Amino acid sequence: MKMRRRPFIYLPPACYLSSTLGMSNEKDVNSVDEKETKAGVSDDIRNLTARTHAAELKATAHDLNKKESLSAYFTILAAGFGLISDGYQNNLMTMSNVIFKQLYPKDYTSTVSTRVSNALLVGAVLGQVSVGLICDRVGRKVALVTTTLMIVIGATLGTAAHGAHGSAQGLFWFLTFARGITGVGVGGEYPASSTSASEAANETALNNRGPVFIMVTNFVLSFGGPLAVSVFLIVLSAAGESHLETVWRVCFGVGIMLPLTVFFFRLRMLSSKLYRKGAIKRRVPYKLVFKRYWRELIGTCGAWFLYDFVTFPNGVFSGTIISSVIHNGDIKKTAEWQLLLGVIALPGVFVGAYLCDRLGRRNTMMLGFSGYLLFGLIIGLAYDKITKIIPLFIIFYGLMQSVGNMGPGDMLGLTSSESYATPIRGTCYGLSAAIGKTGAAVGTQAFTPIQNNLGKQWTFIIAAICGVTGVLVTYFCVPDMTGVDLADEDVKFMKYLADNGWEGEVGEDDEKGMFADRRVAEAGSAEGL
Repeated sequence: MKMRRRPFIYLPPACYLSSTLGMSNEKDVNSVDEKETKAGVSDDIRNLTARTHAAELKATAHDLNKKESLSAYFTILAAGFGLISDGYQNNLMTMSNVIFKQLYPKDYTSTVSTRVSNALLVGAVLGQVSVGLICDRVGRKVALVTTTLMIVIGATLGTAAHGAHGSAQGLFWFLTFARGITGVGVGGEYPASSTSASEAANETALNNRGPVFIMVTNFVLSFGGPLAVSVFLIVLSAAGESHLETVWRVCFGVGIMLPLTVFFFRLRMLSSKLYRKGAIKRRVPYKLVFKRYWRELIGTCGAWFLYDFVTFPNGVFSGTIISSVIHNGDIKKTAEWQLLLGVIALPGVFVGAYLCDRLGRRNTMMLGFSGYLLFGLIIGLAYDKITKIIPLFIIFYGLMQSVGNMGPGDMLGLTSSESYATPIRGTCYGLSAAIGKTGAAVGTQAFTPIQNNLGKQWTFIIAAICGVTGVLVTYFCVPDMTGVDLADEDVKFMKYLADNGWEGEVGEDDEKGMFADRRVAEAGSAEGL
């Protein structure tokens, strides 16, 4: 049997080299693709480099169609309506503490009061960290809808709270649980609303991003105080002082309605362009994130801890402080002075919004912390004399809170939303706010022992000490991002990841791409051969 000879095919050297390189390159790419498929990365997404990602981002970051533009404006407004419910919930216990002390003088001890007040803070810490992660890893919309539902559920439980067989202690444990659930939603609202508002303001009002952000975040949070007291006064006038249980339950019930005003829109909102192009939902390089942003994290976390350590207990217990200064302890008078205190604190928000671009974020924050030093020492050192003149005490107390709003109150949310790149903005913002709420919990827990053991004036002297520390932390660790486009920081961050060899999926929906700088570069050089 004759063997058939195979035909000989001649390949010129150049073609042979090209063919061999092509096979080798294809093999390498296939092996990388297999690894990516195992890691959950889709095969049909386009490849990106730091350079192409930067070019696309810069070209489209502010190029919005009509639907995107409308969604951005409504996102900013919805953040304001969402955070006003946070401000309301944060200040709801101010007058409720006074009511519970009158209704249950034996059962509502300082320990129980602190526990009920701290429940919101503990829930807020959990919400800020978990929702901050959800913001980045799952999406802004999911985070916002989740926080809205949690606030509604918690507020509903709080309104309906009862103890078994009419037990007062059972009531306060029920309230502790309900306020904890509300706290998860309230805490989650911080990273969810603030990151969305910051990115939307960057797209639609870059030159006025700071003032716009402040007006839909810290202004509405601060306005929550006067709003809560105004609702209380209206309900108290309608129900009368003989129906105090009705008063506190109606006030709790109003907290159900506020977050529902934005629920429908949040179901239909669009994510920002920065997020759609820059989201990292898998293989997040947290080690590289910490390596790049460790100083900024110390700044935003440390300053927020100091601010909340001072401002939160002074807000929660201000009704108790005023009630102790007014010798007859009249509830209505206490509420009226409390309302004046809240109103005096508001102008600081507008001053901070005015100064943030002119003076810069960092300098404005340092100025606010310096105000704590000034007014904390004035009130603390002259406490016995100044409390004898109630209007003067309220004015100085309000001015201390006003400079707090002007400085760290306005600037902390703003700098925390600007200092970090979009892929990890929610996480870092949530972590900073959570450390702040930890400071609030520590301050609330320490407030009564400080008053009882050192004297009431020491709560203000310690505020002055925190003011000095806040100036130092801000000066050395908080970056000044005044006038910087958020897209610029995203470009720098992606280049940093590329320089450190990170590869992974970037973006979401139709903007998704595979960020693989080294692989694409190697493939390009091989094709050049």
